[in-house]
Amino acid sequence: MTDTSPPPQTTTGGAPAGRPVGHDGTRVDVAERAAWSLGAGGAVLAVVVSVALVVGGILAAASDNAAATVLGVVAVVAGILLFTGIGVISPGQTLVVQLFGRYLGTVRRTGLVLTVPLTTRRRVSVRVRNFETSELKVNDADGNPINIAAIVVWQVADTAKASFAVEDYDDFVVVQSESALRHVAMAHPYDGGDGVESLRGATELVSDEIAAEVAERVAVAGVEVIEARISNLAYAPEIAQAMLQRQQAGAIIAARSRIVDGAVSMVEDALGRLEADGIVSLDDERRATMVSNLLVVLCGESRATPVVNAGSLYQ
Repeated sequence: MTDTSPPPQTTTGGAPAGRPVGHDGTRVDVAERAAWSLGAGGAVLAVVVSVALVVGGILAAASDNAAATVLGVVAVVAGILLFTGIGVISPGQTLVVQLFGRYLGTVRRTGLVLTVPLTTRRRVSVRVRNFETSELKVNDADGNPINIAAIVVWQVADTAKASFAVEDYDDFVVVQSESALRHVAMAHPYDGGDGVESLRGATELVSDEIAAEVAERVAVAGVEVIEARISNLAYAPEIAQAMLQRQQAGAIIAARSRIVDGAVSMVEDALGRLEADGIVSLDDERRATMVSNLLVVLCGESRATPVVNAGSLYQ
């Protein structure tokens, strides 16, 4: 039977479309598990036994009996091997244990511990850390160049992934944090009106987005993001002056609009009271003149200078 299905789509490099190049075989399938260990009691006992084996073996090896000499050498070797399984772990530290390259587990006990002898052990800190990204120059959603930086608080949650899934998890976190910060900053405008999620106006929301973005990117390294906050946000120097003028113009317009609204309300109240109390009867022309004079007095920046008209309004 002839296969009439269309051939799979490929990218330029020959990989199937929609899949990252080099995806197969690039992930390390490892997760943290507990390694065999004993606490301080077992470690102290191991120290005593190790010292006894070494001392007894040396004494036995010094004898003239060939069999005792062999047993003495074996005892010394056994004591040394047992002693290699003893270690000290400080609070906030862990031991990643490997035996001939194979991951055996992680020891999270603190103090004096005894684990599997002849193993290689790597210390991985699980303390909370923080760092500030470098100041990045990016374009916001409106295309304006801005300078932005953030502080990321994180800690190692899975010591196995941090040790084996990435080459250097410290550098990995720094690079991925800056990449996530750049991506989030490009999705929001620097400043916006009501209802717009801007970098300056919606700081809490943007910080949550940065934390979620960084957490998603560094999860492969077994790292947990506790918090991310914007530490620096400003327009780039080449447009800072122009944007400052625009912000000043917007503030002036908003202030003028509020002044005009208040002045119109005051003029309405004044005319209404004059007519309601029968103090003066105004035709349309006199009403327009009074409105104009009141608005000039109320909206003007400098003090108004009155002009006394000795004649009639129509002269």
